[in-house]
Amino acid sequence: MQRSVAIIGVAAKPCGKMMEKPDAPVQVLEHEVLAECVIDAVNDAGIDKSAIGSMVFSHPRVYTRQMYFATFMAHYLRLPADGIVMEVLGNGMTGGLAFDQAVDQVASGRADVALALGTSFEMGADTAAHLNNTMRATGDVDFQTSCGFTPIAWYAMDAVRYMHEFGATRAEIASVAVKNRRHAALNPLAQFRKPITLEEVLAQRMIVEPLGLYEVPPRSDGAACIVVASEDVAREIGRPYVRIRGRGFHHEGAHQISEVPNDMTAFEPATRAARVAYAQAGVTAADMDFAEVYAPCTIVEVCVSEACGLVERGRGAAAAASGETSLGGRIPICTSGGLQSRGHPPYVTPLYNILEVVEQLRHRAGERQVKDARLGMAICELGNYNAALMHVMEAVA
Repeated sequence: MQRSVAIIGVAAKPCGKMMEKPDAPVQVLEHEVLAECVIDAVNDAGIDKSAIGSMVFSHPRVYTRQMYFATFMAHYLRLPADGIVMEVLGNGMTGGLAFDQAVDQVASGRADVALALGTSFEMGADTAAHLNNTMRATGDVDFQTSCGFTPIAWYAMDAVRYMHEFGATRAEIASVAVKNRRHAALNPLAQFRKPITLEEVLAQRMIVEPLGLYEVPPRSDGAACIVVASEDVAREIGRPYVRIRGRGFHHEGAHQISEVPNDMTAFEPATRAARVAYAQAGVTAADMDFAEVYAPCTIVEVCVSEACGLVERGRGAAAAASGETSLGGRIPICTSGGLQSRGHPPYVTPLYNILEVVEQLRHRAGERQVKDARLGMAICELGNYNAALMHVMEAVA
């Protein structure tokens, strides 16, 4: 029997630089940073740490000095567990998979309380090593890497195709970056908070045509912890919580860029994952009050918002430019500031997205609060949305 699952506590560090160069005399230790997040999240949940039965970690980056990070953290936190202690890995979906598995631990009854948590440090790494370890080899190393494909390159191809198919302008797509920076200015966890104009976005140097510097994600360090529990536990605590209403996943059986002709801008896995999640939750896209989407580049937010039914197909860029997806608009998207401005510590980025949904649904988002928010969703990807994982969440007073 599957139990109803709630999110009862969250905590994260501001995205930005935490990791030092390997030869720096003073180092920031990932386990100490993550331990602070756990303490804050557990306090936010209103539980004793002895209630925690499972811990699902996002696998740390290759630069982490401590091997077997999950079991090391269980020792450091003095947290024995009867459910599971494990790490998961799945490209940009890593944090989402950690959350998904923590939810499963509670839903299945293996634990009454579980943590989804992790760190993603990369800013102190050598640039060449970072490119080789985390960018060049993400595609097919035999047939894509040798041609120069990197994640930004395939997103750029999506942008060119989108402009060709729907007549969108680069300025309309770039408006996503302006909107996200405006949201980030209100978020204390955001890496970049200084407002930018559309003219400034368009004036930046190209990274991969037609995507400029402000339209792609920065390198970021981060750490986050989400506390999930059975709804019975959440009710006993007596604090507002967030209920998991629906979940959907789909992998299209392709790795990054498929050699099989397909619709480059449709993001079919996101559509299929959303369809299942909405149905399970008993809602439609029109019922969403806001959405927090995993979108490394501006064009990705455009395409995934369409794929999830939040915006009509071919109108994602125009909707951003008109303010439809801004705070105060019809369907606010990426109220956290998105990956371009809030920051993108890849293996925990989905945890930051979940955190933002929780803050909105608990009405703790301050100046960026979506009025009367009751239903929200978060979605993440494996790579170029060849796979998508989506959760629909609901506020419970």
